[in-house]
Amino acid sequence: QVQLVESGGGSVQAGGSLRLFCEASGFAFASTYMGWFRQAPGKEREGVATIGDNGLTNYADSVKGRFTISPISKEDDKKRLWLHMNNLKPEDSDMYYCTADRSGESWGLLIPTSFPYWGQGTQVTVSS
Repeated sequence: QVQLVESGGGSVQAGGSLRLFCEASGFAFASTYMGWFRQAPGKEREGVATIGDNGLTNYADSVKGRFTISPISKEDDKKRLWLHMNNLKPEDSDMYYCTADRSGESWGLLIPTSFPYWGQGTQVTVSS
């Protein structure tokens, strides 16, 4: 059973930084892409950044130059992923979700329906 667990969210002032962490386990098959999406209440889930096992990244325009997704770390049958968020803005306030695909089917695109596995989310709040 695939499990993804996020941590690292919190409250910061605008201009501050946070680092989100995701640990994934239970993969009985190759999962080529992992990534981060975010969602506010009543809004659609939107892509933030994805990365493939080959290191290729894809970022939403709104976070380019401010957010950095780490390479996927593999150890002890688990995968670990970080999202470094700098120069945070109030509009970055959302629930952030870690995700993983199945055998590369997402192609790393920022489309939530391409990813079957999700964590429970971690809240990020940025005050002005």
